[in-house]
Amino acid sequence: MEETNISHGLWAATAKGKPQLNALDGEHKTEVAIIGGGYTGLSAALHLSLAGTSSILFEANDVGFGGAGRNVGLVNAGLWLMPEDVISLVGPEHGQALIDGLGASPDLVYGLIERYNIQCEAWRHGTLHCADSKAGYKALQQREKQWKERGAPVRLLERDEAAQKLGTKAFQGALLDERAGTIQPLAYSYGLARAALAEGATLYNQSPVISLEREGEAWRLTTPGGSVVAKSVIIAVQGYPEAAFKGQVQNMVPFNYFNFATKPLDKEVLKTVLPGKNGAWDTNLILSSYRLDAMGRLIVGSVGNVEDVAMGINKAWATRSIKKVFPQIGEVEFEHAWYGRIAMTTNHIPRFHVMGENLAMVTCYNGRGIGPGTVFGKLLAQYMMGGSSKDIPLPVSPITPVAMRFLRGLFYEAGSRLYHLAQRRI
Repeated sequence: MEETNISHGLWAATAKGKPQLNALDGEHKTEVAIIGGGYTGLSAALHLSLAGTSSILFEANDVGFGGAGRNVGLVNAGLWLMPEDVISLVGPEHGQALIDGLGASPDLVYGLIERYNIQCEAWRHGTLHCADSKAGYKALQQREKQWKERGAPVRLLERDEAAQKLGTKAFQGALLDERAGTIQPLAYSYGLARAALAEGATLYNQSPVISLEREGEAWRLTTPGGSVVAKSVIIAVQGYPEAAFKGQVQNMVPFNYFNFATKPLDKEVLKTVLPGKNGAWDTNLILSSYRLDAMGRLIVGSVGNVEDVAMGINKAWATRSIKKVFPQIGEVEFEHAWYGRIAMTTNHIPRFHVMGENLAMVTCYNGRGIGPGTVFGKLLAQYMMGGSSKDIPLPVSPITPVAMRFLRGLFYEAGSRLYHLAQRRI
């Protein structure tokens, strides 16, 4: 492979418009401080500025460093769970509002992209959830029924129509969700940062928050280079907490997801691989995803990482998977491989924590960071401008470490490797 950046891979190589930011220096004051430069934090900074509220954002590394710059780039509607499961887990008080808000999240994402002319390979052609088995097809029938009852533009395609959309006969059908699409995820985070700056927000990178303390009726946030006094604080760190928040990893299930990107496909072959430029993923427990980028690279992903021995295992699996699903590609050559950590909860529902007066966070999007991150960033901004916790469509919950966290993570990683090793036959 030409590129060995296993943290951000293709996205680092192709994202344009990275904002040039400085580290925090000296003493400052603001109305709202934001910790974390991913989708949630950047969306919060933008929406606070649009409402005329001052904010300062701290990023320990560079904007988009965490999951925002490492994921697949599928802009999906809703959560991984089916709507009725969401209501069952969250409760009737918040469940329908959560479904409605996240079901419409692609509208917010693509609306911001259009408004601020964010160059992030934005395609809104829908996504395809592909049935890899009869059981998977039955599950998609249920998913279609539940979303249609709520007025969503989804449609279950039978094998032949799905094959036309996908460019493969490998699946028994697929659920088309016309609300959804794909983006270059790191470029989107850069675009959100530039939009926030243009609207008046202040952003700092290389500025880890090493302490957060109550000071009278305000909060003092300290970094290696200075400090900020703020009336309110939004903590927007997800799967990559740093400095004073490193302990937050104890509150999530360890879960990795990798991607391999081919060289740009031959133009004639490209006409037959995801010809509608839909993003796709399957119903397998160890799921696989497929999408294209603007240069015609096929990006295939699955559960696991690409460190050390896992690189060879998962590269071999990715090669076999492409040959099985898209045999018309022929010889497979990869340019990039990378992986990221997904902030997971035990029941796949995000968490809303209120840790003190004017101090709150929403975290753990369970692999759906783009839409939920953008939505919850906006909602947290509104909350800090005098809104109510009832406006966040999640129950307030205590911060609780995940029991047997290490063993859960080991189970996922070992299970995915065994699965990828087992899939030897084309």
